[in-house]
Amino acid sequence: MGTNGSTMLEPLRQGLPPTDPSGVAGSASCALPARYEAVGGARKFTRSTLERWELGERFDDVALVVSELVTNALRHALPTDPPREFPESPVRLHLMRWATRLVCAVRDPSRESPVAGEAADSAESGRGLFLVECVSDSWGWHPSPALPGDLSPAGPFCGKVVWALFRLPENTPPGR
Repeated sequence: MGTNGSTMLEPLRQGLPPTDPSGVAGSASCALPARYEAVGGARKFTRSTLERWELGERFDDVALVVSELVTNALRHALPTDPPREFPESPVRLHLMRWATRLVCAVRDPSRESPVAGEAADSAESGRGLFLVECVSDSWGWHPSPALPGDLSPAGPFCGKVVWALFRLPENTPPGR
């Protein structure tokens, strides 16, 4: 299941960003429509969130990872037909900040594990998770439990969360 994360990722395993203010310096989340234009919206959301947290210098790396994770969710995790069982936005982007770590996570409705493709020079696709692995400090995924109100015949798990972790310098301001 990807790289084994620390206990700080436990809220992701629960499918939700942490809400305990003593454990997290900041968290932000946005719902994304099931359209490829959502990738641009995810980057804009990431930029504004990182600037608010005084982490604008990390934008290029984090935006690359966010773009890849959202693209993978839209390309591989959604049904090809208009999904009737997902009337709301089926993909969510979560950004969470601790004193020395930043996590970006994308929740989607698929139970399929993400597969890192070969990064062959001639390949036109399949490099996304390879890029995520190269740019972030670690990444992984886990099944996502159903959220309150989810009406899923799939049981207690209704998708997955794919996450990437970035280490922050010790003297990074805590953000707002």
